[in-house]
Amino acid sequence: MTYPENLKYVKSHEWVKEEGDTVLIGITDYAQDALGDLVFVNLPEPGDEVTAGEPFADVESVKAVSDVFSPVTGIVKEINEELLDSPELINQAPYDAWFVRVEQITDEEDYMDAAAYEAFAKEEAEG
Repeated sequence: MTYPENLKYVKSHEWVKEEGDTVLIGITDYAQDALGDLVFVNLPEPGDEVTAGEPFADVESVKAVSDVFSPVTGIVKEINEELLDSPELINQAPYDAWFVRVEQITDEEDYMDAAAYEAFAKEEAEG
């Protein structure tokens, strides 16, 4: 499993990449591995509000449907429409397969750096 140093992570297994006054949000390598082969993704619409700690999307694998939680409160500026047709991209490259770009951020969860998240994910895997 990989956890790029340039990203921030939250305990619900999403990653955040800050780009100026917006952030990209996706799910981690650990999350996509735990979910298995993804077959469907449901994303919000541009202009929708997202709230830190609340679900904003869901992914469906051959195993189950799982919520994707927002690490920030803000407005969806853009969605990754490529994922709607090709959800398997999340399994292939979880750190390239961002779900949404969020702007007008007013709140954010407590972030972990890559080392802290890796330790957290390892602990959770050993459960």
